[in-house]
Amino acid sequence: MKVRKICFVVSSPLTVHAFLRHHIVELAKHYSVSLVANMEGQKVDLTDLPLEEIIHVNIFRNINIQQDLLAVHQLTQILKDRNFDAVHSVTPKAGLIGMIAAKRAGIKNRIHIFTGQVWATKKGIFRKILIEIDKVIARTATQILVDGKSQRSFLIEHKIVSSNNSQVLGQGSISGVNESRFSPSQEVRDSVRNALNYSGDDVVFGFLGRLNTDKGIKELALAFGQLVKMHANVKLLLIGYDEGNMVEAIRDIIDQKELVLFYGPTNIPEEILQAADVFCLPSHREGFGTSVLEASLLGLPVICSDAYGLKETIIDGVTGLRHKVKDVNELYLAMLTLYKNDGQRRSMGLAGREYVLNNFRGAQITEEWLRFYADLFIN
Repeated sequence: MKVRKICFVVSSPLTVHAFLRHHIVELAKHYSVSLVANMEGQKVDLTDLPLEEIIHVNIFRNINIQQDLLAVHQLTQILKDRNFDAVHSVTPKAGLIGMIAAKRAGIKNRIHIFTGQVWATKKGIFRKILIEIDKVIARTATQILVDGKSQRSFLIEHKIVSSNNSQVLGQGSISGVNESRFSPSQEVRDSVRNALNYSGDDVVFGFLGRLNTDKGIKELALAFGQLVKMHANVKLLLIGYDEGNMVEAIRDIIDQKELVLFYGPTNIPEEILQAADVFCLPSHREGFGTSVLEASLLGLPVICSDAYGLKETIIDGVTGLRHKVKDVNELYLAMLTLYKNDGQRRSMGLAGREYVLNNFRGAQITEEWLRFYADLFIN
């Protein structure tokens, strides 16, 4: 019997490392799985994955017509030569290059998964260009996946996809979360808090992600700045890359600079995040808040914005508190509420872990991917 061949197309192998690793491991038990990515200068180790082939194509995140046309031509020839049964793209530029090339190569099953819209917070001509790119992806794909129900509604509202040609697998999330990795431990918490010089009385508000304007970092700093005026035992822990010179911006906002720790990026977020008492994600836009799920699995209550992609990640008033996008006062009041109420922090953290375990375990999402491909290849 013929073994079906699947090709994933991504701009960076980091996408595979972060979101597709477990899916590929399980899919490779049934299909031949290959990967197309821009491997130039990458240090991501994918040698442990059961990939038939890793193929380098210069797919860049930034728009460059000459480079993009060359990538489409190169990828079209690769797909024709290898005669894949399905091509599955992830991230916008990989979707544009991958779906156009797959259609030109005559690939029957062309799948793209939408994981967030950069244009949601943009204005003017750049926003229009990015919307048109998403529309081209949707028109050239034969199957459209979206990693969240609220995101799908957003895309339908903006006429990128329709209710008939798109779907969400399971309850959402591109990869789910690993409950064995993100497991609360008092021993780990005590160790990390000691290492970071947090006392038992400190109430720590944590953030995990890219430090930039779209993540609401300035609003978080402003709200925290209000909190420290009245309460001395609060701390702010920021974990992730500083992409927008946010460190300097935050230092300009918060006078008590010793209360803010810029931890930087980490390979062990499941440990460092346990130093926090509350997780904050005041994002302006979000495809699907995986970091919220990870924090909830660690038993942390969550404060997040009402950005469309975060609507499924918490139950407002049960697993966390929601505030309006960019509303510093609402964010401050949510932080003040959870600062004052240790019992509420604990009950929300417990409810959040249960919510994620019931809906977003990584194994559950992988099963949905396996079911999707099994159904796809029957037809």
